[in-house]
Amino acid sequence: MKIVRRIDELRRIAPDLPDLAFVPTMGNLHDGHLSLVRLARARARHVAASIFVNRMQFAPNEDFDSYPRSFDADCARLAAESVDLLFAPDEAVLYPEPQQCIVEPPAIAGELEGRFRPRFFHGVATVVLKLFNCVQPRIAVFGKKDYQQLHIVRAMTRQLNLALEIVAGETVREADGLAMSSRNGYLGAAQRTAAPQLHRVLQKVARGMACAQAMDELAAAGWRPDYVEVRRRSDLAAPQSGDRELVVLGAARLGSTRLIDNLEF
Repeated sequence: MKIVRRIDELRRIAPDLPDLAFVPTMGNLHDGHLSLVRLARARARHVAASIFVNRMQFAPNEDFDSYPRSFDADCARLAAESVDLLFAPDEAVLYPEPQQCIVEPPAIAGELEGRFRPRFFHGVATVVLKLFNCVQPRIAVFGKKDYQQLHIVRAMTRQLNLALEIVAGETVREADGLAMSSRNGYLGAAQRTAAPQLHRVLQKVARGMACAQAMDELAAAGWRPDYVEVRRRSDLAAPQSGDRELVVLGAARLGSTRLIDNLEF
């Protein structure tokens, strides 16, 4: 696996990697990330990944400085999956000057996650577009675990006429149902035992429980829920009578750790 840190070097070797699938990450890789790498491998001749913790998508009170970083272990895991290229730029490489050109995401970016993390998706869309421009893949693979992010990246790709396909990978879960996440490492032992309740509550909503009742159940168990909402899969709008392809999305804090999850139904 070749590790590249500069954009000019990346562009020099790009012709040697035709038919490229790309998996952007913030590192601290787990089996959910590796499932996306395997999906990329199945869809293209070559696979690239990136590791970059994007300051622009963190609010001042969030965990940018403490976000888990495990670069050497991540490299070993990617190499074991036969990844051809890892793009691992420093902040000054992707942001060589103050970023005044910002991608304006669609209006849905102000709902769900956007209500609690203002301008989060401006940072996501901007860095993803930068990475696409650097790597120039034919395919990019994103996980459904970050469902709203996937929707916004797809919209950006369509509306900006980007010449690549967005492929969605299914959420990978622990044996007890907890969605794999780099932030799960923040959980203490008792919190880790309690964490699968978020997934179980979403399952109850998919079977007919009201979202307000789901919020109450989480709160009664010591969570601080931000939202539990049912939306249409196609556009994340509120469902109308007769809509059949739905998704329930939820976010809640357990102690100081904020977890998100979703379930299509």
